[in-house]
Amino acid sequence: MTVQTDYYGTVEYDEEDLVIFEDGLFGFHHLTRFLPLFLKEDEDTMILLVSVEKPEVAFVLINPIILCPDYFPELSPEELSCLGVSDSGELSYYAICVVKKDYVENTVNLKCPLAINPITRRGMQVILEQSHYEFRHLFRSFPSIAAAVTNEERGIEYANSEA
Repeated sequence: MTVQTDYYGTVEYDEEDLVIFEDGLFGFHHLTRFLPLFLKEDEDTMILLVSVEKPEVAFVLINPIILCPDYFPELSPEELSCLGVSDSGELSYYAICVVKKDYVENTVNLKCPLAINPITRRGMQVILEQSHYEFRHLFRSFPSIAAAVTNEERGIEYANSEA
């Protein structure tokens, strides 16, 4: 099978490559079959999740551990059961990013991660009711990103002072 994407052109895939969200994602309940495309080969830090039913719908996902090393969502017993696991640690988690023109204004939704069973490739978007996470965290609010931005700004300032 193939899907035409804006970012990767025509991509071939097999049915077992898909992640199935039986209830869709918030705002996209009618779309249930998604193809994860790695932004860097064999690295799951950032993924482009493309709907194979409507390829113009795609989400940039980030592994939240990269931003927040102590991120550990606790799912309800019902959610765990739907995903076919008994413990939240058996799942992979991804947060949806909102990408802005100025990348330091990008946000990430840690309140409603995508929880995916890596064995069955079934997933669901959950709301972490009992957490301190928010719907919109600025990327630059995370120490790892803030340090990178500060270093980049220093490089720009240095380059400008040399001009």
